[in-house]
Amino acid sequence: MRYLHTMIRVRDLPAALHFFCEGLGLTKVRQRDHEQGRFSLIFLGEHGDGDSPQIELTHNWDHTEAYPGGRNFGHVAYEVENVYAACQRLIDAGYTISRPPRDGRMAFVRSPDLISVELLQRGDALAPAEPWTSMPNVGEW
Repeated sequence: MRYLHTMIRVRDLPAALHFFCEGLGLTKVRQRDHEQGRFSLIFLGEHGDGDSPQIELTHNWDHTEAYPGGRNFGHVAYEVENVYAACQRLIDAGYTISRPPRDGRMAFVRSPDLISVELLQRGDALAPAEPWTSMPNVGEW
Protein backbone atom coordinates (compact mmCIF):
# COMPACT_ATOMS: atom_id res chain seq x y z
CA MET A 1 0.00 0.00 0.00
CA ARG A 2 1.21 3.52 -0.82
CA TYR A 3 -0.14 6.88 0.36
CA LEU A 4 -1.31 8.87 -2.66
CA HIS A 5 -2.97 12.15 -1.73
CA THR A 6 -5.21 14.18 0.53
CA MET A 7 -8.14 15.99 -1.09
CA ILE A 8 -9.34 19.41 0.01
CA ARG A 9 -12.08 21.52 -1.55
CA VAL A 10 -11.16 25.06 -2.50
CA ARG A 11 -13.45 27.84 -3.61
CA ASP A 12 -10.85 30.30 -4.96
CA LEU A 13 -8.48 28.26 -7.10
CA PRO A 14 -5.95 31.05 -7.84
CA ALA A 15 -5.70 31.87 -4.12
CA ALA A 16 -5.24 28.18 -3.23
CA LEU A 17 -2.57 27.71 -5.92
CA HIS A 18 -0.76 30.82 -4.70
CA PHE A 19 -0.72 29.46 -1.14
CA PHE A 20 0.35 25.91 -1.95
CA CYS A 21 2.73 26.71 -4.83
CA GLU A 22 4.20 30.13 -4.01
CA GLY A 23 3.86 29.88 -0.24
CA LEU A 24 4.66 26.22 0.40
CA GLY A 25 6.72 25.55 -2.73
CA LEU A 26 4.66 22.70 -4.18
CA THR A 27 4.38 22.24 -7.94
CA LYS A 28 1.49 21.21 -10.15
CA VAL A 29 1.72 17.53 -11.10
CA ARG A 30 -1.42 17.42 -13.22
CA GLN A 31 -4.82 19.01 -13.68
CA ARG A 32 -8.06 17.46 -14.88
CA ASP A 33 -10.94 19.72 -15.86
CA HIS A 34 -14.38 18.11 -16.02
CA GLU A 35 -16.60 20.40 -18.10
CA GLN A 36 -19.74 18.28 -17.72
CA GLY A 37 -19.40 18.09 -13.91
CA ARG A 38 -18.11 21.69 -13.70
CA PHE A 39 -15.12 20.91 -11.52
CA SER A 40 -11.35 20.65 -11.70
CA LEU A 41 -8.93 18.36 -9.90
CA ILE A 42 -5.44 19.80 -9.45
CA PHE A 43 -2.73 17.58 -7.98
CA LEU A 44 0.24 19.27 -6.32
CA GLY A 45 3.41 17.53 -5.21
CA GLU A 46 6.84 18.22 -3.83
CA HIS A 47 8.76 17.75 -7.08
CA GLY A 48 6.07 17.83 -9.76
CA ASP A 49 6.97 14.31 -10.87
CA GLY A 50 4.09 12.45 -9.21
CA ASP A 51 6.27 10.30 -6.94
CA SER A 52 5.72 12.26 -3.73
CA PRO A 53 2.49 12.33 -1.71
CA GLN A 54 0.17 14.95 -3.11
CA ILE A 55 -2.54 17.43 -2.26
CA GLU A 56 -5.57 17.18 -4.53
CA LEU A 57 -7.35 20.52 -4.82
CA THR A 58 -10.96 20.01 -5.85
CA HIS A 59 -12.44 23.17 -7.33
CA ASN A 60 -16.19 23.13 -7.96
CA TRP A 61 -16.55 25.95 -10.48
CA ASP A 62 -19.94 27.22 -9.33
CA HIS A 63 -19.39 27.00 -5.57
CA THR A 64 -18.90 30.48 -4.09
CA GLU A 65 -19.60 30.00 -0.37
CA ALA A 66 -16.93 29.01 2.14
CA TYR A 67 -16.87 25.30 2.85
CA PRO A 68 -17.84 24.58 6.46
CA GLY A 69 -15.61 22.61 8.77
CA GLY A 70 -12.11 23.68 7.69
CA ARG A 71 -10.89 23.34 11.27
CA ASN A 72 -12.36 19.90 11.90
CA PHE A 73 -10.58 18.52 8.83
CA GLY A 74 -7.46 18.25 10.96
CA HIS A 75 -4.33 19.28 9.08
CA VAL A 76 -1.81 18.32 6.46
CA ALA A 77 1.87 18.28 7.41
CA TYR A 78 5.05 18.94 5.47
CA GLU A 79 8.63 18.37 6.55
CA VAL A 80 10.80 21.34 5.55
CA GLU A 81 14.55 21.92 5.34
CA ASN A 82 14.36 25.10 7.41
CA VAL A 83 11.17 25.93 9.31
CA TYR A 84 12.22 29.56 9.78
CA ALA A 85 12.82 30.05 6.05
CA ALA A 86 9.54 28.32 5.17
CA CYS A 87 7.61 30.59 7.56
CA GLN A 88 9.34 33.70 6.23
CA ARG A 89 8.50 32.67 2.63
CA LEU A 90 4.84 32.36 3.64
CA ILE A 91 4.85 35.73 5.42
CA ASP A 92 6.48 37.31 2.36
CA ALA A 93 3.69 35.78 0.23
CA GLY A 94 1.09 37.49 2.45
CA TYR A 95 0.09 34.73 4.89
CA THR A 96 -0.13 34.82 8.68
CA ILE A 97 1.70 32.21 10.71
CA SER A 98 -0.92 30.94 13.18
CA ARG A 99 1.51 29.10 15.45
CA PRO A 100 5.08 30.35 15.01
CA PRO A 101 8.04 27.95 15.28
CA ARG A 102 9.09 29.18 18.71
CA ASP A 103 10.65 25.79 19.41
CA GLY A 104 12.59 25.72 16.13
CA ARG A 105 10.63 22.62 15.16
CA MET A 106 6.94 23.19 14.41
CA ALA A 107 4.70 25.88 12.94
CA PHE A 108 1.14 26.13 11.61
CA VAL A 109 -0.34 28.29 8.87
CA ARG A 110 -3.82 28.22 7.32
CA SER A 111 -4.63 28.14 3.63
CA PRO A 112 -7.14 30.58 2.08
CA ASP A 113 -9.78 27.85 2.65
CA LEU A 114 -8.79 27.57 6.35
CA ILE A 115 -7.01 24.24 6.01
CA SER A 116 -4.38 23.92 8.75
CA VAL A 117 -0.91 23.16 7.42
CA GLU A 118 1.77 21.99 9.83
CA LEU A 119 5.41 22.66 9.00
CA LEU A 120 7.92 20.39 10.74
CA GLN A 121 11.67 20.93 10.79
CA ARG A 122 13.57 18.07 9.14
CA GLY A 123 16.02 16.52 11.59
CA ASP A 124 16.84 18.25 14.84
CA ALA A 125 15.06 21.42 15.91
CA LEU A 126 16.75 24.69 14.97
CA ALA A 127 18.11 26.87 17.73
CA PRO A 128 15.45 29.27 19.03
CA ALA A 129 15.66 32.58 17.18
CA GLU A 130 13.86 35.90 16.88
CA PRO A 131 11.40 37.00 15.70
CA TRP A 132 9.94 33.52 16.12
CA THR A 133 10.55 32.96 19.84
CA SER A 134 8.51 36.02 20.85
CA MET A 135 5.88 35.88 18.10
CA PRO A 136 2.40 35.19 19.50
CA ASN A 137 -0.12 32.66 18.23
CA VAL A 138 -2.73 34.15 15.90
CA GLY A 139 -6.21 32.67 15.54
CA GLU A 140 -6.67 28.92 15.24
CA TRP A 141 -4.54 26.27 13.74
